[in-house]
Amino acid sequence: MQLYYHPLYSDLILPERHRFPIQKYKLLKTEIEKLGVSAIHFQEPKKATKSQLSLCHNQTYINNFLNGTLSNKAIKKMGFPYSNELVERTLLSVGASIQSSEHALKHGFSANLSGGYHHAYSDYGSGFCIFNDLAIAAAHLINTEQADTVLIFDCDVHQGDGTAQITQNHDQIITCSIHCEQNFPRNKQESTYDFALPAKTTDAEYLATLEQALDFCVRIHNPDIILYNAGADIYTKDELGLFDVSIDGVYKRDFFTLNFCKQHQIPLMCGLGGGYQRNLSSLINVHKQLFKAAIDL
Repeated sequence: MQLYYHPLYSDLILPERHRFPIQKYKLLKTEIEKLGVSAIHFQEPKKATKSQLSLCHNQTYINNFLNGTLSNKAIKKMGFPYSNELVERTLLSVGASIQSSEHALKHGFSANLSGGYHHAYSDYGSGFCIFNDLAIAAAHLINTEQADTVLIFDCDVHQGDGTAQITQNHDQIITCSIHCEQNFPRNKQESTYDFALPAKTTDAEYLATLEQALDFCVRIHNPDIILYNAGADIYTKDELGLFDVSIDGVYKRDFFTLNFCKQHQIPLMCGLGGGYQRNLSSLINVHKQLFKAAIDL
């Protein structure tokens, strides 16, 4: 099991009380190591290139971000203070999703301990998302003829609005978003398939929707690979979530998705997605369900 990770994922310096839990990445890596599974290997990614970014993003936006010439309004919408470290971290995160996807195609499974930045639009960043790593990875696989059809299966509690906008003219990229109808973003975009569930959705309804959605997408589109946004913010105690899904429900979501792909022999790449709890140990435990599920297969 190859997992992509770089120390810079958590080395970004943010203002005190900043809402993004930047320390979760290195803490999760430590918790995965404590599982004591020798088959787990960590790989440091290479940075994404400008040509890879341009598969999904406007060249002016790319240049402004890389050169530090974004407007104050654009930086505020992005959600992170601008720094050279942010540029490096962003390029590494996107690169990791690209390389993880390529590894999954060859070996069946891989994960990026970052990733899932689905609010990034083609020409601006939003909601802690700068470049849309899963959309870029999908476009890269298609552009390099490694895949014909890619399914982005987004199970973050928030709709993958940026992903929907970026891929609207990419017929070979199928997008499926299972999200909370009342949650951010206020203005939803149109994915290939949207499953908008109400606030307070519990395990049974969520898992039934998940199973039907994944089965439907695979039967209709027969993807060569699935890129899975395994957001931890569906959990009932998530501070930006609004769902009432238990920790067992999170595990069952991840296990079903991983097992479904294994049974149907579909390569699967996982991105970490969102998760917002001030209690970092609790947050890490939610993210860890994905890796416990992978080990239990």
